Amino acid sequence: AMAQGLVSRSGVELALSITGIAGPGGGSDTKPVGTVCFALQSPKACRVEQQQFEGDRAQVRAQAVTHALQMLLHELQ
Repeated sequence: AMAQGLVSRSGVELALSITGIAGPGGGSDTKPVGTVCFALQSPKACRVEQQQFEGDRAQVRAQAVTHALQMLLHELQ
């Protein structure tokens, strides 16, 4: 909904949203620390992914940024 909302309200063609639990707290049995969800809205479709990253807060955030950039690059190719 975040990526779709950005496209519908701003006029851009491509939007990426990220949400998750970087830690150190906030995790649960169903969504442990390191769980990160991505949505990429393009003119073609909305692609949604969930990843599980390991490490401390900074490491989880860095891995999430890397994954998000890889999603964007893949879409643009």
